[in-house]
Amino acid sequence: MEFDHTAHPNPTSAARLEEILSNPGFGTSFADHTAVIDWTAEGGWANPRVEPYGPIALDPAASVLHYAQEIFEGMKAYRHADGGIYTFRPLENAKRLNRSAKRMALPELPEELFVASLEELVQTDKHWVPDGEGEALYLRPFMFASEAFLGVRAAREVSYRVIASPAGNYFGGELKPVRIWVTRDYIRAAPGGTGAAKTGGNYAGSLAAQQQATAQGCDQVLFLDPTRENAVEELGGMNVFLVTADNRLITPELTGTILEGITRASVIQLAKDRGMAVEERRVTLDEWDAGIADGSITEAFACGTAAVITPIGELVDGEHSIASAGTGEVTTSIREELLGIQTGTVEDRHGWMHQLA
Repeated sequence: MEFDHTAHPNPTSAARLEEILSNPGFGTSFADHTAVIDWTAEGGWANPRVEPYGPIALDPAASVLHYAQEIFEGMKAYRHADGGIYTFRPLENAKRLNRSAKRMALPELPEELFVASLEELVQTDKHWVPDGEGEALYLRPFMFASEAFLGVRAAREVSYRVIASPAGNYFGGELKPVRIWVTRDYIRAAPGGTGAAKTGGNYAGSLAAQQQATAQGCDQVLFLDPTRENAVEELGGMNVFLVTADNRLITPELTGTILEGITRASVIQLAKDRGMAVEERRVTLDEWDAGIADGSITEAFACGTAAVITPIGELVDGEHSIASAGTGEVTTSIREELLGIQTGTVEDRHGWMHQLA
């Protein structure tokens, strides 16, 4: 499919764009254009286009507004020293989008069309990609049920779109260990539910716990599985890793209730490359607590597209606090290697980078 292009009639001025890129923040400013593809049950995918960014006209009865039939992805585009703009493992995002689509009864998007939508948008708005250290253009592909109806069934009309936003450090400022609240009141997902899908409802369901965390002076919230001896699941939007004194890397196994993170998979590969034993298994909060106390667990970190890798400095579990080692050597080393691959300063020996523009 070839994309039609409609230029924005009033693009962001050079002065305003310079101001935005000087301090991009995260998810607060958006590029001038959006990529769009329509789907109907009768005609399949059609009408791919790049058009001006702006409000979406939706019927008040649109299915997504009533039944939350929606999925999304998150990825970044980096400006390399050669002048090219690259993204990280886009086919993995395409595959995960389709896994989410299948779970949420949405149509699967051909992988090549997914990648083409990124290429078309970034080529149009490539001047929006910042070039500061650790900065990138955050890409948000998403799909939602646009059909107007109030019956509980899979929608027969769907919209797929991609928007872009300049991004700095997810938690703001210099990298520093984050403080995590352990929620005992809420779970993120249940067996057979939508935990493995990247769908908005999972994140909406995490917000009450996140409000608890904020009220306790914490940056994020950790979810547990009370049916498996309080097994560690994930944070509100990131996977969790523990580093041991005997050179092991431990992360919760994928049970269908945890999002299969692309950064998570990449961290596992980089750890194996350096000879670490990687264990994907059940890890309980008690094991984490005891490991910190006796020194067998030396570091803890979280990872995801937005934050990349962030050290966990402290877990707050009610009145009890579990202090981690802060920004440890393994956390720092893997983070630097991963960011180096993404930004083009470290050899991409696994072929993970894809040039968009």
